Amino acid sequence: MRRPLFVAALSLVALIIGALAAAPVFAQQGLNLPGGGLQPPPPPPIKPYQSVAVTPPAADNDPSFVAFRKELADVVAKKDRAALAGVIVAQNFFWVQDHDVADKRKAGIDNLAKAINLDAEDGSGWDVLNGYASEPTAAELPEQKGILCAPAPPTIDPKAFQALGEATGTDPSEWGYPVNGGVDVHAAAQSNSPVIEKLGMIVIRVLPDSSQPSNPDEPFLLHVATPSGKSGYIDAQQLSPLGGDEMCYTKDASGWKIAGYLGGVSQ
Repeated sequence: MRRPLFVAALSLVALIIGALAAAPVFAQQGLNLPGGGLQPPPPPPIKPYQSVAVTPPAADNDPSFVAFRKELADVVAKKDRAALAGVIVAQNFFWVQDHDVADKRKAGIDNLAKAINLDAEDGSGWDVLNGYASEPTAAELPEQKGILCAPAPPTIDPKAFQALGEATGTDPSEWGYPVNGGVDVHAAAQSNSPVIEKLGMIVIRVLPDSSQPSNPDEPFLLHVATPSGKSGYIDAQQLSPLGGDEMCYTKDASGWKIAGYLGGVSQ
């Protein structure tokens, strides 16, 4: 599922990428505010950084999983809540943020609906489900055999990525990777502005000042910093996040089911 990086908050920075599970998260301190609140520190200045290669995850072509995703897409197209309940595990649905916040007294559909705000008036909850139905990648949770979560993480050298974070004073939530090589970097926040660079298959730093275009026909453009030290803008649909929410699945005698969710609406 290709979701624009930082269009919505990423709620699972701690689960950034399976390959980095053993690497410490880059430290970042907040600034104390009156009343005990925290203000995020200003972003580090833009300067050149070391390129770190990334390999996108491969699609899971298990025919039964492909068929299940099609079934899920059909359920979503009809917005059939009863049918959706039928493709969710009857027991032990998990919803993990910093811990499992699922209400075990309630059905899986009720927990999932709350996690993704399924009942949102604008239909965004169903849009989230549609994105997962179209996501071809999935990977087994290292700590839970038989549970696949989507989207799968890319492959990155964890030591190189850790060094990159320390050198730039950033954390993993500030980085993404191109869905394909050769993505255009534009000079300004307009898709028709000059192309100043093309991205290879490397991790890219996303800057915090991206904003929705005023023209609804214009693509959402992210403000990024490239390894050369340049800043520019790229189509958000051309960049995948290194962390974010995940839908998890399991397979039993009756077939695939939605088993849980990582992330979701803050509790």
